Amino acid sequence: MGARQSVARCKDKGPPGRGVLRGRQKFSPWDDALLSGRDPRCLLKRGLRHVSFSLVTKGMTDAPDFLWSLSEVQKLNLSHNQLRVLPPEVGKLTRLVVLNLCGNRLKTLPREVSLLQSLKVLFVHMNCLTELPAELSACRNLEVLSLSHNFLSQLPASLADLSRLRKLNLSHNRFAHIPVCVFSLRELDFLHVGSNRLENIAESIQCLASLQIFIAESNNIHTFPRSLCLLTRLELLNLNNNDIQTLPEELYLLCRLARIAWNPMDKGLHISHNPLSKPLPELLEGGLEMLFSYLKDKKHT
Repeated sequence: MGARQSVARCKDKGPPGRGVLRGRQKFSPWDDALLSGRDPRCLLKRGLRHVSFSLVTKGMTDAPDFLWSLSEVQKLNLSHNQLRVLPPEVGKLTRLVVLNLCGNRLKTLPREVSLLQSLKVLFVHMNCLTELPAELSACRNLEVLSLSHNFLSQLPASLADLSRLRKLNLSHNRFAHIPVCVFSLRELDFLHVGSNRLENIAESIQCLASLQIFIAESNNIHTFPRSLCLLTRLELLNLNNNDIQTLPEELYLLCRLARIAWNPMDKGLHISHNPLSKPLPELLEGGLEMLFSYLKDKKHT
């Protein structure tokens, strides 16, 4: 979903959200349970590993109060509604491992997310976020954080404390530079900062030695920093659609890049749609081995 749709979600002049129990001929299981006076806990799905609850695409503008009494729930999916606020009562769900809030209208998160000490996966992409609470850093078990398609231009410095974070998606936001706190996340193996307002990649990127996938496409990056060549675990490096003219001679150090990649899903080096100086465009046509050979020779001459 593109940025236009994200903006549309944030406009207050859209069609009003329908009442959750209003205007339906056929009730959903949870509507029916509440109307009949049954305990909402009967709707929890008990899998082999997790207890889950889902209210997806219900047109809700507010989360129902009964949710906060479901203390057993470990996976909660409230995605693709019209929620404008996540109430502080979410902090009562201390067993949450996965929280999916994508596709709503949230502008921030409550400070009480700090109480979700078991949380490992947080999806808040496709919302209207302009800020994050510093208290999110208390979720020390967080491993996956998706913040794409929002209106973020900075992150709290305290997020440097998310020492177990492995996957971070900051794409389609308003970052002018990669937030400094990101360079402290030494366990990151996936970082997506595409479609922002980046003009450079800080030398501190070399601190992320565990990175296997780094995507910075569709920015206005002018140079390919040599420090990127120190991330020798990289298997996918996407710098498509930038303003890069030259490539560092040390590029051959990225020996896990298997090919020049053209398909967005392929592993390898993505460097198309940049104003590369000659003879680099012709060398790319010959493949990664030819490019590496040229850069090695250039380094030693």
